[in-house]
Amino acid sequence: MRPRIVPLGDSSALVQMGNEIDLDVNQRVHALEKLIEASDIEGIIETVPSYAALLVHYDPLIFSFSHVKTILQRKISQIRETVKRKRRTIEVPVRYGGEHGADLEAVARHLRLRVEDVIRIHSEKIYTVYMMGFTPGYPYMGKLDGRLVMPRLETPRTRVPTGTVAIAGSQTGIYSVESPGGWNLIGWTPLKLFDPESDSPFLFSPGDEVKFIPV
Repeated sequence: MRPRIVPLGDSSALVQMGNEIDLDVNQRVHALEKLIEASDIEGIIETVPSYAALLVHYDPLIFSFSHVKTILQRKISQIRETVKRKRRTIEVPVRYGGEHGADLEAVARHLRLRVEDVIRIHSEKIYTVYMMGFTPGYPYMGKLDGRLVMPRLETPRTRVPTGTVAIAGSQTGIYSVESPGGWNLIGWTPLKLFDPESDSPFLFSPGDEVKFIPV
């Protein structure tokens, strides 16, 4: 789809690049964000990327929406399709099942697979980090093999421990801090995803490739 720019309130604009989880679309979202950041435009306060869209917060005392839309259209035209994000490959050791993988057996039953098949299918693929959220350092990764696509839990848990590996829909992720959550818990990693005391507080960045290693 062609990019759409729509207002959200009186101080934000949403740039919709697509409507599905797609690596090329996601790369365009982050390329646009980098172009805006590099321009250091006074009045652009913050950009927030997602799978297929970029939210741009601006100062309404400096810009009108129509002005911001013109700027964004110009930046979109500058995106170079041949430019790809630099990729790092990060190996993530995972202890599947057990206390912190409490849904693994239920996932296997729902999908009519053996537990060992769920582990094998989940760990044999290399995933891309598409975006960060909903807590500091939480990586949204995809896509899952179609055999592992699972609905979210009907009733979210009030507490999911830090380091828990989970799946929902066609995504997989790792809980970076203890929080509520509605994804299916299949394992746990000892890696520290968020360190507020570090100069680089997040372990992952959009564009990283991730390989889960069963331990």
